[in-house]
Amino acid sequence: MADLKATVMRADLERLGYWDHDWARQRFLDTYVPANTNVILVDGDVAGCIAVRAEPDALWIEHFYLRPEFQGHGLGGHVLRHVMTLRQDGRPFKLAVNRGSGARGLYERHGFVYQYDDTNGVDQIFSTPPEDDPDA
Repeated sequence: MADLKATVMRADLERLGYWDHDWARQRFLDTYVPANTNVILVDGDVAGCIAVRAEPDALWIEHFYLRPEFQGHGLGGHVLRHVMTLRQDGRPFKLAVNRGSGARGLYERHGFVYQYDDTNGVDQIFSTPPEDDPDA
């Protein structure tokens, strides 16, 4: 899965001037928790993965990667909706997206709103409104 992350993120990281295969793999391994992670299968083939990390104030979607041949066909939206439906408990969902990533549109279509730029120079943080938000 670390190699999948490196493959999927390479173009964005190159664009941002942060591409380094070993750094990309290590960044995944530093935060990877198998118990939080689901492997996405399509006809028995590993198409990708997605993880949800519970924090007191939010559910963080992490490590959501699809192999390139599975992108652009609606699978990402289906998986995201499914995971959000299964895990919803009133806390907002949060996630980090590389600055300028094409994935931003997917997340915005599913209710995520830009919050701030992370200090790491790569990520932008997005969240959904909490369920009890009257403006949601």
